[in-house]
Amino acid sequence: QVQLVESGGGLVQPGGSLRLSCVASGRTNDNYFMGWFRQAPGKEREFVTGGRTMGRDTYSADSVKGRFTISKDNSKNTVYLQMNSLRPEDTAIYYCAATLYIPYIPPPSSAFDFWGRGTQVTVSS
Repeated sequence: QVQLVESGGGLVQPGGSLRLSCVASGRTNDNYFMGWFRQAPGKEREFVTGGRTMGRDTYSADSVKGRFTISKDNSKNTVYLQMNSLRPEDTAIYYCAATLYIPYIPPPSSAFDFWGRGTQVTVSS
């Protein structure tokens, strides 16, 4: 079992930046694929970005490429999502998720076994 806790959300103006954190606890020694998802009101949950805890490759949705970056600090069991040049359409609840197996990229949310409770990001002037 893995427990995930997100933090760092909030209200930011368009063009601003935020950094989200996801702290993992429990059985964290395996090579999990860590993903960030988001869900806006009335929309389906969508994959934002992700990568393996023991790997270097990362994958991002086209809508966030060049603006969002995933990084990790394995010594702290923490994954980060740096979000720059934020837009109103980035407003959503952001979730951290973990799984050992992904069938394809972008991975579906159904492939993830462990989820955090989410953190709200609101981009508005």
